[in-house]
Amino acid sequence: MAVLEKRRALGFAACAVASCFWGCGFFFGKIALEEMSFAHMVLYRFLFAIVVLLPLLVTHRPGLNRREWGLLVMASFLGVPVQFLIQFYALSITTVSHAALMVGTMPVILAVGAAVFAHERMDRVGWMALAGSTCGAGLIALSGDLHAKGGATLTGDLLVVVSLLIALFWILINKELMERHSHVVVTAYGLLIGTAMLVVWVPLRYGMPPVTGISVKAWLALVGSGVLCTATTTLLWNWGMTQVPASQAGVLLNMEPLMGSLLGVLVLGERLGPSAWVGGGLILASAITLTTRSTTRVREQLPLT
Repeated sequence: MAVLEKRRALGFAACAVASCFWGCGFFFGKIALEEMSFAHMVLYRFLFAIVVLLPLLVTHRPGLNRREWGLLVMASFLGVPVQFLIQFYALSITTVSHAALMVGTMPVILAVGAAVFAHERMDRVGWMALAGSTCGAGLIALSGDLHAKGGATLTGDLLVVVSLLIALFWILINKELMERHSHVVVTAYGLLIGTAMLVVWVPLRYGMPPVTGISVKAWLALVGSGVLCTATTTLLWNWGMTQVPASQAGVLLNMEPLMGSLLGVLVLGERLGPSAWVGGGLILASAITLTTRSTTRVREQLPLT
């Protein structure tokens, strides 16, 4: 029992760290978008991620059957080219703070999706933590609207939410595959397939990515987004998902808008109002409550006849 509790705690920690790193993704992306298109930025992000994952591709054999390969290809298609091209097009027409704050809708999306598709059922404490976390994200969003310097658009904000709806299926398909295969295999080969799709589609649709005339600052942002915000986060998140239910892990995704707000204050010099600080406290309190007090059961499924 102690070992299971320890692994559960480590699973929550992995998901929380992954969410914090994801919170840096829009920040790095906005830096790169100053010098290239959203599609080329996404392509470079995943190319740098694959460089880091190459050793894992060499040392881990996939061992998937035909059906599982089909699921992995579907998850990769939804989770890489579709989700990220939509999400970073949205970032190109809205602000970092708005894009990050819209991620506050993801825990609700994931909890409902896990209940419907993965047959998970959170207890009352879990749903209260989810509600508190979402209210916290909403308070941060309201504060962001009050202090934003302009540049945000409703279209961009809504497209971020669309990308999160797509990400739901990526997460749930990966979780199903990780019931039979290691998180390393699902992560490394899934990102490889998704990157291969980008390598084909982006040059055909948007032209060859720029190589010269890119500043060191932009290259560092691309490396950071690839290594920290893609390869590292996906490995951590997928391992965490093998230790905790998806609906519970989803609450920790609200660390991402919290991190985006902190970056705005500490790096971009933005000012947060009192409601944002209260919202951040709600997110942290909800995450602590969920990881220490809540339980989640998997509903029994009726046999097919």
